[in-house]
Amino acid sequence: MFDLLIDWFSKSSVVTIFVVALLSLYLLVTLWIFVYKFLFLRKWMELEKSSTNAFLHGETEVSRDSFFYNCQNRKMIKSFYEGCLEAAVKEATVGLTILSIIASTSPFIGLFGTVVGILESFSTFKEGVTLSAVAPAISEALIATAFGILVAIPAYSFHLILKRKAFEITTYLKMQINFMTSSKSDGERL
Repeated sequence: MFDLLIDWFSKSSVVTIFVVALLSLYLLVTLWIFVYKFLFLRKWMELEKSSTNAFLHGETEVSRDSFFYNCQNRKMIKSFYEGCLEAAVKEATVGLTILSIIASTSPFIGLFGTVVGILESFSTFKEGVTLSAVAPAISEALIATAFGILVAIPAYSFHLILKRKAFEITTYLKMQINFMTSSKSDGERL
C-alpha cells in the first residue's frame, strides 16, 4: 500500500500532488468542524431541551443552563429576546459556511487536477499512441476528480446535519421566548 502511494506520487505532476494535498487539507478541516460543532451543538441542544421542558412543567424563570439566562430582561420584551435569538443562531451556525464552500469547491478542484493531468499526459504522447498507453495516464489523472468528490460528499452531508441541529436549537429557543413573554402578559390579564 505504502509502495503504491510512493509510486503514484513519483509519477504524478506537481499540480496533481498540489490538488490532492489541498483536498486532504479540506477533508481534515471538514472532519474537525463536524466533530467539534456536532458535540457542541448536541450538548447545547440537551440544555435547551431541558430548559424548554422546565417551562412546560410550570417554571416561570429561565434555567441557568439556557442561552437566555445571560440575556434576561425584566420587562420580558419579545423583541429583546428575538435579538438574543439572532445571537444564538449566529453562534450555532458558525462553521457551516466553510463546510458549504468545501462541499461546492472540492469537486472543481479535483476536476482541475484531472484536466491538468490529462493535458500533461497528452503532451508526452507521440504519434501512433495506443489505448494501452493512454489509459493508465488518464486513470491516474482521474484520481484527483475522485478525491474531490470523496471530500465533497461528507462536507455536504455534515453541513446538512449541523444545519438541522442548529434549526432544532433555534426551535427550542423560540419556544422559550414564547413561554417567557406569554407568562408575563398572561399574568397581567389575570
